[in-house]
Amino acid sequence: MRFLLLSAAFALVGTGCATGAPVGGRHLFVERYEPFARPAATREIPEVKERPAAPLVVAAGARATAVGTAQGLVGKNRVVVGGKRYGDDCTSFVKAIYEPLGVNLLTEAEPGDNGVTAMWRFASRHGRIFEGGRPLPGDLVFFKETSDQNRDGQVNDGLTHVGVVEDVEADGTVLVIHRVARGVVRYRMNLNAPTQMRTASGKRLNDWLRTEAPGSKPRLTAELFAGFATLLPVESRLAQR
Repeated sequence: MRFLLLSAAFALVGTGCATGAPVGGRHLFVERYEPFARPAATREIPEVKERPAAPLVVAAGARATAVGTAQGLVGKNRVVVGGKRYGDDCTSFVKAIYEPLGVNLLTEAEPGDNGVTAMWRFASRHGRIFEGGRPLPGDLVFFKETSDQNRDGQVNDGLTHVGVVEDVEADGTVLVIHRVARGVVRYRMNLNAPTQMRTASGKRLNDWLRTEAPGSKPRLTAELFAGFATLLPVESRLAQR
């Protein structure tokens, strides 16, 4: 019975968001278990393939709804939307934001994908993925290598974390709402200064997203950025930001 319980627990580890250690602070984290199975295989970021597809059909104001839902969850350690309880990982959080809009972000998953990679595939086939420019509130933001998911000590885990863009400040700092180990939080990311945590005046530009671990340095949000994805219709008020 004990073996079955442990096996179930390890199975669940593979289904959640691969952020590994609790994020947000700079401290040493050591995994305190040895998995029964061999480490997972190397995962690469899928190539973005543009595929003609009909625009997603969502209600007017979908972006504002998505952002409002995300903002309402900041500070909570349980994700409940519309009376439905979602899982305690980053993909479940994003699913909770988009599912009420009638968008299932996991329908393009392929064998071996984690939830983040499945959402990346969906975005590349039903929306647009981009690395530069200015995202809009309600867009998705993807990160890579936020933890050593396959536990081999190498940088080969591909896409491992996802969040929702809340807003973009005048200096280009992107406000990201996402689910980490301690709950739903708001982090900052500035791609113009990817290795800088604060300005000389003390303004925060980036937060720690990957914590320090044996053989691994802590990394800031912008250092682990993989891409933005836009899926929802662009409304005129947001387009003018």
